[in-house]
Amino acid sequence: MTIDINVISEKDRNSVLHPFTQLKDFATGKIGDPTIVETGKGIRIRDAHGNELIDGFAGLYCVNVGYGRTEVSEAIARQAHRLAYYHSYAAHTTDELAILSDRLVKMAPGKMSKVFYGLSGSDANETNAKLVWYYNNLRGKPTKKTIISRERGYHGCSVISGSMTGMSFYHDHMDLPLPQIVHTGVPHHYWGANPGETEAEFSARRAAELDQLIETLGPDNVGAFIAEPVLGTGGITPPPEGYWAAIQAVLNKHDVLLIADEVITGFGRTGSMFGSQRYGMEPDLVTIAKGLTSAYFPLSASIVGEKIYRVMEEGADRVGAFSHGYTYSGHPIGAAAANAVLDIVETEDLPGNAHQVGAYFQAQLKDRFAQFPIVGEVRGVGLMGAIEFVGDREGKKRFDPSLKVGPRVSKAARDRGLIARAMPHGDILGFAPPLVTTKAEIDDIISIAESAVRSVMDELVGEVQTI
Repeated sequence: MTIDINVISEKDRNSVLHPFTQLKDFATGKIGDPTIVETGKGIRIRDAHGNELIDGFAGLYCVNVGYGRTEVSEAIARQAHRLAYYHSYAAHTTDELAILSDRLVKMAPGKMSKVFYGLSGSDANETNAKLVWYYNNLRGKPTKKTIISRERGYHGCSVISGSMTGMSFYHDHMDLPLPQIVHTGVPHHYWGANPGETEAEFSARRAAELDQLIETLGPDNVGAFIAEPVLGTGGITPPPEGYWAAIQAVLNKHDVLLIADEVITGFGRTGSMFGSQRYGMEPDLVTIAKGLTSAYFPLSASIVGEKIYRVMEEGADRVGAFSHGYTYSGHPIGAAAANAVLDIVETEDLPGNAHQVGAYFQAQLKDRFAQFPIVGEVRGVGLMGAIEFVGDREGKKRFDPSLKVGPRVSKAARDRGLIARAMPHGDILGFAPPLVTTKAEIDDIISIAESAVRSVMDELVGEVQTI
């Protein structure tokens, strides 16, 4: 199919409201034309101009099995021809949905019981909030409703999930966060530790702060704590030593549910099937999306623990039907896509690849970038990593935001054929390549990123005095 690039660009500019885009700059052409993505294969995409780019961020952490997997597209087509849609209300199901739910309950961390489906991580976390409130109402604890999240945590951008997200730009001018959501400190040792404080000591302090916050709010008022096993959009930050054991003890002490947001970390990215398993977390609810279908079809889910489901079932005679659901809950095409993707994840052992290739990736990041004078920290786990840039390594001082160092490095990488993301809350270059990435492809990613960092570092020599 041949397209007229100028016509498509004009139609797009005149009609599409793009997420996270400076609207006036796009409308006036200041930031150029939209990137029209046409094809993808493996870890690479190709735009309408014929430019090939390594997708070092797997779309938005989601195309784990890589682009162009015909096994998935064929599963989608088969299901569409057989039965394109039916709902899952009032105990209706399809074979693909039943098979998918059974395998998710069995592979999920913790003691899980049932799966409820949506279309995005945001709506799955909306569901989880309602389940927390429903559960506590049914067990006679109607005040136990506050949900604690973390600063720089990311849980979506709808009303409740956007409130859970601990980044101010998701709240500004949107009347968020809602009062039911409270935030506690970010577990980032590099920026948050006191002088001389070890990771274990820092983790103990963060846990003590959470304990005090729950005591201040009142344990009878706190229903759940939501967190990503590894901070994603907030900076790709693995937890410090001892963090999850300390946090879990506080939650158990106060009868507070743990919602593990595995939207990014689920299905292998950390080198384990779920991040909760890697860090010994004991979730009561698990949020999944992205890697569930590798974004070949919109599908998300809340995996519900036995403890919660038991209360829901026991309360059914008293309250009637479970009154929550979406038109597309358990969509048969989404279920077929997910089963095809999970077949690839298991058959090709993508968690194992993320563990092995991820170890090589982490070593290469540290070896090539840790000693750069503008690099403060190199961090990551599995096939997710970040380089954080600072103006003063010894003094741990950030660059002036006006220099836009992170975005400049991201652009320099893109100009060289690599998509790596400029992360918010600092000058950070983030990576999350597909889980099928090979060591040779890691070499390509590292080489391009190093060239990009060196080019921006050379530019900065004439702009700041701290280098």
